Amino acid sequence: MNYNKKINNIMLTQEQKTQFNEILEELGNSLDITENQFNAAVESYKAVGNWLCQEDSLLKPYKPEIKPQGSFLFGTIIKPYDENQDLDIDLVCELQGKNDWWTQKDLKKIVGDQLERHKTYESLLDKEGRRCWTLRYRNNSDRNDKYHMDILPSIIASGYNVLLEKSFSNIELADVDNLAIRITDKEKNNYYTETNPHYWLKANPFGYAKWFINIAALSNVKFFSLNESIQPVPKFQSEKLPLQRVVQILKRHRDMMFKGDIDKPISIIITTLAAKSYKKEINIIEALINIINDMENHILEYNPITGEKMKWVSNPINFEENFADKWIEYPNRQTKFYDWLRQLKAYTNTLINLRGPSIQESLSKSFGEPEVTKAFNNIGSRAKLLAEQGNNRFDVKTGISAGAANIIKPHNFYGSEG
Repeated sequence: MNYNKKINNIMLTQEQKTQFNEILEELGNSLDITENQFNAAVESYKAVGNWLCQEDSLLKPYKPEIKPQGSFLFGTIIKPYDENQDLDIDLVCELQGKNDWWTQKDLKKIVGDQLERHKTYESLLDKEGRRCWTLRYRNNSDRNDKYHMDILPSIIASGYNVLLEKSFSNIELADVDNLAIRITDKEKNNYYTETNPHYWLKANPFGYAKWFINIAALSNVKFFSLNESIQPVPKFQSEKLPLQRVVQILKRHRDMMFKGDIDKPISIIITTLAAKSYKKEINIIEALINIINDMENHILEYNPITGEKMKWVSNPINFEENFADKWIEYPNRQTKFYDWLRQLKAYTNTLINLRGPSIQESLSKSFGEPEVTKAFNNIGSRAKLLAEQGNNRFDVKTGISAGAANIIKPHNFYGSEG
């Protein structure tokens, strides 16, 4: 099959680019978790951190601290496509050292034991995972706050916190390796025996976050996350950069296509390939098209270290790590990634050629009707307000403004979700 077929290089007018940009921005906004959901998760993991460093905790001498990682940290988290599913919050439990005789198994067990000592956490604690402990808040949460937290025990290196406190713009990529942490992994041969963290599995979630945000940053746009260090309690980010929006859109298309399929393309591959393909476009539809067309160009056909033939998606801050390593053991995952990319190209090519109400209908099928309806209602409501203020042309017959709202179905604005 030809996976290299690109989206047709049609010339969108500036008005069409503006329209699609507004639609995709609002779609991304409707896919975002709410500030209440964000704050509930933050309060929950702050409480976990406080419990792990109780005076009688074996972890207390090593100053345990809980920090977010992954999409929650760099602003690409999205709501589940099904309201009965959980938000997935990835966290790191950082320790400044450990008892000399503790192995990976010992450290992980001590973290689990301390969680189990808490009456509430005992009821939320899931069975031990490969690397993490999971707390499931579903049954103790409001309908809109269903989530689970994966807590990864880790050891940080000397000087780690000093480097972490530097802003995104003031850190050199060459220094990012010093943000690496050592983590527990029960599938490793030395899980039960190795006491020296230097020989434990290495991960670098915060180095990756700095890499991603540096790429996403635009010189004429400033967001708090670009100017502050990574904190245990980040601020809620309501506005997003174009790359963040594109990643959210890609992930949602993936989720809608594969539903609960465990072999669906994983987020770290999507995020990495999108960032490597991003060329600082400020218009979301232009960024989306260019990224989709370029993503597979960043998948190597060989192991860059050994030369062995295989698919390879390099970790940008650890070139020895292949994010697509599971494609060898589970070839169906490679097949489904390329199936997704091919379908994504075909869909986007169709979408940008649509006009009028067909756009909303098409988006609803691929991204979810509630989120798309909310996005279009928001655009329509904003257009009406601008028209009432004399700042926009407004068609009194349809209730739709010129501009992006031109391609929205007529709405009854009273009682609409804004």
